[in-house]
Amino acid sequence: MIIRETQEQDNQQIAAVIRAVFMADNFPKTGTAFADAQLDFMFEAYDKPRATYFVIENEGKIVGGAGVSQLENSTENICELQKMYFLQEIRGKGIGFQMIQKCLEKAVELGYEKCYLETLPEMVAAQSLYQKMGFEYLCAPLGNTGHTTCPVWMIKELTIDNK
Repeated sequence: MIIRETQEQDNQQIAAVIRAVFMADNFPKTGTAFADAQLDFMFEAYDKPRATYFVIENEGKIVGGAGVSQLENSTENICELQKMYFLQEIRGKGIGFQMIQKCLEKAVELGYEKCYLETLPEMVAAQSLYQKMGFEYLCAPLGNTGHTTCPVWMIKELTIDNK
């Protein structure tokens, strides 16, 4: 498996992966990434300054992804860890750790001071991983992402080594 930056030809596959995760895990479809207009145009959505999206490719097939971008509607120097989803077949293999590490390294490279994320209460394993990576819970959301059904908010101060 390789982690690489997304390419335009990945758009259909990564959108299908994210939708498949929502369907398989029975996550809410409104007020989440599932309903984001950019879902079908991930390459274009992240093809801008201070943003990137990575995909995980396994034998030519996209099986997951995650990215960072400026936190929507925030004037602070905070990026958001966005759209981190993996198909069931690759979960529990340390890929999430590798993906977060790659995203945080890129966030530091892009000059961000903090990394924010929003998630669902059901994503207990993801929250555990985020905590291990140094994310801490917040009592209220930052910015205005439109993800109204993601009531778990976390943030991490970024350092050169991300540890």
